[in-house]
Amino acid sequence: MSHVVTCFLRHRTRILLGRRSDAVGTYTGRWAGVSGYVEGDPVDAERDARREIREETGRRDATLVRAGDPVAVVDGERTWTVHPFLFEVPDREIAPNEEIAAHEWVSPPAMLDRPTVPDLWDAYAAVAPTVETVANNGTHGSAWISVRALEVLRDRAAVAETADAVAAVARDLRDARPSMAAVANRVNRVMATGERAPAAIQGRASDPAEAALDADASAAVRAAKRCGDTVVTLSRSGTVLAALREAEPAVLIGESRPACEGTDVAATLADDGIDVTLTADVALASELAARDVDCVLVGADAVLADGSVANKVGTRSLALSAARESVPVYVVAAAAKIRPDETFHGETGDAAEIYDGEAPVTVANPVFDRTPPDLVSGVITERGILDADGVRDVAAEHRTNAEWNGTGES
Repeated sequence: MSHVVTCFLRHRTRILLGRRSDAVGTYTGRWAGVSGYVEGDPVDAERDARREIREETGRRDATLVRAGDPVAVVDGERTWTVHPFLFEVPDREIAPNEEIAAHEWVSPPAMLDRPTVPDLWDAYAAVAPTVETVANNGTHGSAWISVRALEVLRDRAAVAETADAVAAVARDLRDARPSMAAVANRVNRVMATGERAPAAIQGRASDPAEAALDADASAAVRAAKRCGDTVVTLSRSGTVLAALREAEPAVLIGESRPACEGTDVAATLADDGIDVTLTADVALASELAARDVDCVLVGADAVLADGSVANKVGTRSLALSAARESVPVYVVAAAAKIRPDETFHGETGDAAEIYDGEAPVTVANPVFDRTPPDLVSGVITERGILDADGVRDVAAEHRTNAEWNGTGES
């Protein structure tokens, strides 16, 4: 049995499909991902995947997102095993070789409406976002995860037979990350506006996923204008990172234990040529006091309806220190991160992250804390800088969207 790789390159919410040319021996004229034979042990198929990406697209900067379980394909007398991969690329520039007659960046359900190599959708489904990957992702922030949630809704709607089936997926997504308001808000908005037929949901989920990425970018541009010469931050936020790259201030950042994502952000900023100082979380307050700081800029996993902010633990302490030094604290986040209520959903990390001894020690390892609104100078969104009243207005919108009944009926 032959083994082949099929690679899906993703940029934002679109994937690359190529129409196979006369230079290939099989399925000429059909649409496919980047594909080719596994030349060695299938266990090392990722090596073959990267080779095919280089040869067929010229790209050497693809980042692996997910390797899926092998998919058995039978087409008449032909039988082979597909090893699917999903890669992320920073833009849509490719240099196709002679095996690709044409190429397009498309929303994945588009492959259902065109002639493809056998079982291409099954190969994609093996690496596509799912409710489970949304619920269990511990690497990315809520903005990124909410976009992936909309992709799940879009993809499942594309193959669903009933509105009830789509509504069930929407409910699962809505409840997958209670601490991340953007996930529920963006799913609720799709379900609340318009008819609930699967085709309608598919279309409505596609555009908001792209718009969500634009909202974060717009908020980042607004935040960059507030940075000044020196900024203090904590943890990892894609929107904060974009703002810092735009403004290029000197940056003081806490390591953000226990995951130490602040360390990774510091390295990224340093590689970009930005003056960055990394410090221990416990030293962040004293380091802030010793510097001429223009603002504190942090992200948010959620902004509650009363204007308080749920973010990585340590944010509250940083905001208290900033208030003592009369340094403004800005939270940058898309408006979708504003919760419709004031419920704080904390998460608890593994106790072993901070203590793995045998003594009967009670461990408190919260992932998030809550910063009260009086410590927040403003919430910077794509709509502008919101005060407490502005936050309450957006929360009211989200409450209305959350009222969809979830039964699959319009």
